[in-house]
Amino acid sequence: MSQPEDLTAVHRRIDELVQRVADLERTVDRLNEAVPAAPSRPAPKDRRPDVVTIPDTPYNAALWTDSDDEGLGLRHRRAP
Repeated sequence: MSQPEDLTAVHRRIDELVQRVADLERTVDRLNEAVPAAPSRPAPKDRRPDVVTIPDTPYNAALWTDSDDEGLGLRHRRAP
């Protein structure tokens, strides 16, 4: 195909796309009019999201004892 033919084909496809989008918008509008709106349910007030607060204080060094057992390598030694 030549360049003008390619451009003509692209313009034709764009026109088809615009028409189909317009058809789809009309269909959605008709469906929205036909279906009654669902009542909105308020969120339960007694339920709070799971929030974990992380303190700004440094961690206790005792938390890291025996960390060698977790596959992190030996303390004060280089990894192989």
